[in-house]
Amino acid sequence: MISYEYPLNERIRTLLRLEDLYRKLGHFSAGDTPLDHHVALISLFEILDVASRADLKVDLMQELERQRQTLMSFRNNPDISVEALSGALYEIEQASSSLLSMAGKIGQYLRENEWLMAIRSRAAIPGGVCEFDLPSYHFWLNREAAARRADLDGWIHPMIPIRDGITIVLRLLRASGRPEECAARNGVYQLTMTGRTAQMLKLRVPSNETVVPEISANKYALNVRFMYPETVARPRLAERDIGFELTFCTL
Repeated sequence: MISYEYPLNERIRTLLRLEDLYRKLGHFSAGDTPLDHHVALISLFEILDVASRADLKVDLMQELERQRQTLMSFRNNPDISVEALSGALYEIEQASSSLLSMAGKIGQYLRENEWLMAIRSRAAIPGGVCEFDLPSYHFWLNREAAARRADLDGWIHPMIPIRDGITIVLRLLRASGRPEECAARNGVYQLTMTGRTAQMLKLRVPSNETVVPEISANKYALNVRFMYPETVARPRLAERDIGFELTFCTL
């Protein structure tokens, strides 16, 4: 099955973008080649751009506290594992404490590094980080992999509390819904959203179906059109019945 997630508000959209960027950052920073570490640095700059909303840290802390209060209400429920509940509460409390300890604007220490900001500025220009543009960056990329990784770890580490908070919130969001078996007649599925509240939709389509869902949704209606993923022409509607799973996720 292939999963497709569709956020229904700007806050969840931002968290999903940051999750994707942190995943890339983790993958490429663990590599050894100069190209790996270049991509890791570009991903860090993109995280800085997306996370620049002043209320991101506050949003995460408020949501973690709300989830902590919800979990606390299950403490006397005999159907809930005490060990699992205690582990989840501990994880939330650790993430909240780490976020609280972050002083100032997110990533301010990166903005104060003139060398990094010069790379960030040149990276916005196609081909702008060639060796003749930034010889000091070219020198850094030719250092030992361990030395580059140590620098990256130092720049990444202060941003880890944001990643951990996002991971917990999105994990709880994804676990909040129950999948429903649905069918798109002649490639189209429509649903009135009356009585339903959701922050994110998740569609799961069988891997052997050569179609891609185009999703549009608001508080009134959901529309899904399954298209053939043409790469050389305009996508065409798959005018046949398509079975899929649909999950409404909300915190």
